[in-house]
Amino acid sequence: MKKLISSLVIIGVVGFLGAYAGSTFLTHSRKVEMPADSAKIAYDEALINRGEYVARLSDCAACHTVPGEPEYAGGLAMQTPFGAIYSTNITPDLETGIGGYSLEEFTNAVKHGVRQDNAPLYPAMPYTSYAIMPDEDMEAMYAYFMMGVEPVMKPNAPTTFPWFMSMRWPVAYWQLFFSPSREFQPDPALNELENHGAYLVEGPGHCGACHTPRGIAYQEVTLSNDSDLFLSGAVIDGWRAKSLRGEAQGLKMWSQEDLVEFLKTGRTDRIIAFGAMADVIEHSSQYWSDQDLAATAAYLKSLSPAPNKILTLPEKEDTTTDLLLSGQYSDPGAILYVEHCYTCHRADGDGVPRIFPALNLNSAVIANNAQSVIQVTLEGGKMAATPADRMAFTMPAFNHLSDEEVAIIVNFIRNSWNNSAPKVEAKDVAEIREFLRHKAPNITQN
Repeated sequence: MKKLISSLVIIGVVGFLGAYAGSTFLTHSRKVEMPADSAKIAYDEALINRGEYVARLSDCAACHTVPGEPEYAGGLAMQTPFGAIYSTNITPDLETGIGGYSLEEFTNAVKHGVRQDNAPLYPAMPYTSYAIMPDEDMEAMYAYFMMGVEPVMKPNAPTTFPWFMSMRWPVAYWQLFFSPSREFQPDPALNELENHGAYLVEGPGHCGACHTPRGIAYQEVTLSNDSDLFLSGAVIDGWRAKSLRGEAQGLKMWSQEDLVEFLKTGRTDRIIAFGAMADVIEHSSQYWSDQDLAATAAYLKSLSPAPNKILTLPEKEDTTTDLLLSGQYSDPGAILYVEHCYTCHRADGDGVPRIFPALNLNSAVIANNAQSVIQVTLEGGKMAATPADRMAFTMPAFNHLSDEEVAIIVNFIRNSWNNSAPKVEAKDVAEIREFLRHKAPNITQN
């Protein structure tokens, strides 16, 4: 028996060392070497400005900036099923940021997921998407981060993962299976504008990081439109990221003009960005050129419906508006709605254009998965601030309501006017309230 145990221990140790050595090999094999003269960058104003635009396209600030803190200094908590990952300091500070990175090291981190110390980056960094970006954009971004961003001394925080999951070397095997080296492949069925939009969506925009479902290993199930699961909707960081495909609860009812307006300003006459999408607009898409916005909208509208999704919303007569206007509040949900929601969202559920969003026929409201509408009810939300509108309103949190009351009001909203959606239970609210209670806080300088 002792010999058997000793043999098993030896096999285990040898296996561990072999796996560790294999991960080191895999990490090194992902890195690319750049020509010797690539380090000689002319840091002219045009290149730095181009790099700033690419950084905005890539939405670096949304993840690497804590609200109220210096831009790109990191510390934002990103919730995962395994714990929180904190974004890192990507200012050019030599001690705590990326000031000591060469262009080659910067490129390997952004496109290939390998840090300066050769450790693999967690896939919270969307290098699976950035992989298709050209090296010229890496050079421009590098120039911007080194010369156009103020250095900030802010130490990076460790994850809150259990110790056995905080080891980085196994990520090399995740990268082997789920983060291939790839280039953008234009679709011959699309026109030039739509293909440019496809590049922006798949690459710098990394829309799939939130809007594509993830598999058992937390990988995006597809990285491009070679599967109709691409951009078919997912839940991330507690929010339901809607489908961006052509079904009824996706983008079927959106025009290209609606999409451009939404990405530029965070609002249309009926819809207002909230949650993580408000951050995307505030830090990224409001700065995109008109051509890039038009290309993105054209591409998204070219996508076919996601599988097993309804193509047309069921017709339902609106009986709610007259009941609310006449003061007939026999439904407990109607009483709660009048007390907490009526002033902004109105009796007809259509809100106020560009100020308060419509709840009637709002895809976030009537989605089968009610997580977003429950979360925004409990947590509140803030509109993206853009020059397009003078005021950015804040929705208050209603976490003082009980789980039962939140379920009642959410069910009323989801099934009033022309809306029809599955019932929410108090236990569903309790689960999301518990998730919010245990969210890791952001790391601040003070």
